[in-house]
Amino acid sequence: MRDLVEYLAKSVVDHPERVRVEEQRTRDGVVYLVSVDPEDKGRIIGRQGRVIEAIRTLVRAYAKRRATVEVR
Repeated sequence: MRDLVEYLAKSVVDHPERVRVEEQRTRDGVVYLVSVDPEDKGRIIGRQGRVIEAIRTLVRAYAKRRATVEVR
């Protein structure tokens, strides 16, 4: 799953070499923390949050247990 999040994030940004994905396990499921170059933060979020919401939707559909994605 981490690889999927990383792949999706790298496909959106201008500096894919700076994408980092950390996985945190919580009681409620898994949270994937995506770190990107400051210049790419707007790209990963998208207008009105559309890009990050699309990524979250794909992750939730693919996940076997509850999962979400957050941008740092």
